[in-house]
Amino acid sequence: MRPGPALDGEAPTRYPQPTPRSGARPTPDSRYPRSPLHMTVTFRDVLRAWPIVHRYLRPTPLYRYPLLSARLGFDAFVKHENHLPIGAFKVRGGVNLFANLSDAERRKGIITATRGSHGLSMAWAARTFGSRAVIYVPKRNNPEKNALMEAMGADLNVHGRDFDEAMAEAGARAENDDLRFVHVANDPLLIAGVGTYALEIGEDLPDVDVIIVPVGGGSGLAGVVLTMRAIRPDVEIIAVQAERAAPMVASLRSGEPETVESADTFADGLATKQTFEIPFGIVKGQVDDVVTVSEDEMKEGVRTALETTHNVAEGAAAAAYAAAEKLKGRLAGKRVVLVHTGQNIDRDTLRWALGLFDAYA
Repeated sequence: MRPGPALDGEAPTRYPQPTPRSGARPTPDSRYPRSPLHMTVTFRDVLRAWPIVHRYLRPTPLYRYPLLSARLGFDAFVKHENHLPIGAFKVRGGVNLFANLSDAERRKGIITATRGSHGLSMAWAARTFGSRAVIYVPKRNNPEKNALMEAMGADLNVHGRDFDEAMAEAGARAENDDLRFVHVANDPLLIAGVGTYALEIGEDLPDVDVIIVPVGGGSGLAGVVLTMRAIRPDVEIIAVQAERAAPMVASLRSGEPETVESADTFADGLATKQTFEIPFGIVKGQVDDVVTVSEDEMKEGVRTALETTHNVAEGAAAAAYAAAEKLKGRLAGKRVVLVHTGQNIDRDTLRWALGLFDAYA
């Protein structure tokens, strides 16, 4: 049984109490409203989030799969963030954020933009805390995710050709309506909340060698870096993005936040054109490897997850399986955790990924 904290207690006592990381403080993106909170986040924030998150959410399982391990040539463990209530890891951040809002902010509600899982997180947490979530999505967004956000009580608004346009509109309305603007990744409370899944990995598999993390906006990767560099600094952290949407890859290679021209990928959880300052400030110089995977490789990842774990993987989660396949030669013999970030793939995309029809030709 996990020796985790009591609901009213602190994080596991054997974890160190680190001092904040040194280095330059990241600056917020001036195109969006500034968070009223401090703009940095440390491992202490993850520790503070631990009892909050686990008051509302059960820890997710970490399983070793024999067939997946045999196929890849190493001990393959899967961290099942898809087993959370919204089917994705981001709900941890939503819970931590709403728990830390002032009474006045909670009464008014929040406003944000999303391609899916972030919005689901905000909708679920808003309902749980008796608050309100105003959510902007771009045109042609995943209809099943839209329906689920509305079913959870979100005020859904469709605007713009892509995520960036939806985000800009949400930011403008936040100023006009005096709503708490929640950036998809540039928020310390979100990063600290999602970092709790890395604490769970440390509890369940203390001798982990490698963690493979899919990256969109970067909050999940930032949470893993903050946590593992504090409790297991020797763990190898590998980031993976879609070839067609890889701003974090470009940023980690150049050393500066980068923006790419396109985010044309079926993996909507990875479909961002830009690297955001707070996550980048955390992960810069702290990631051991960064890889990209193609659309076909992620399609194969969807099939691999289903065949070897009997779990559905959305495109972002499939990227972890694709990266594991791509790197299996050099990971041989190691204990590797694949973060299964979410399962929210719509029916037609799943059928296409499984080769049942050619909807994306």
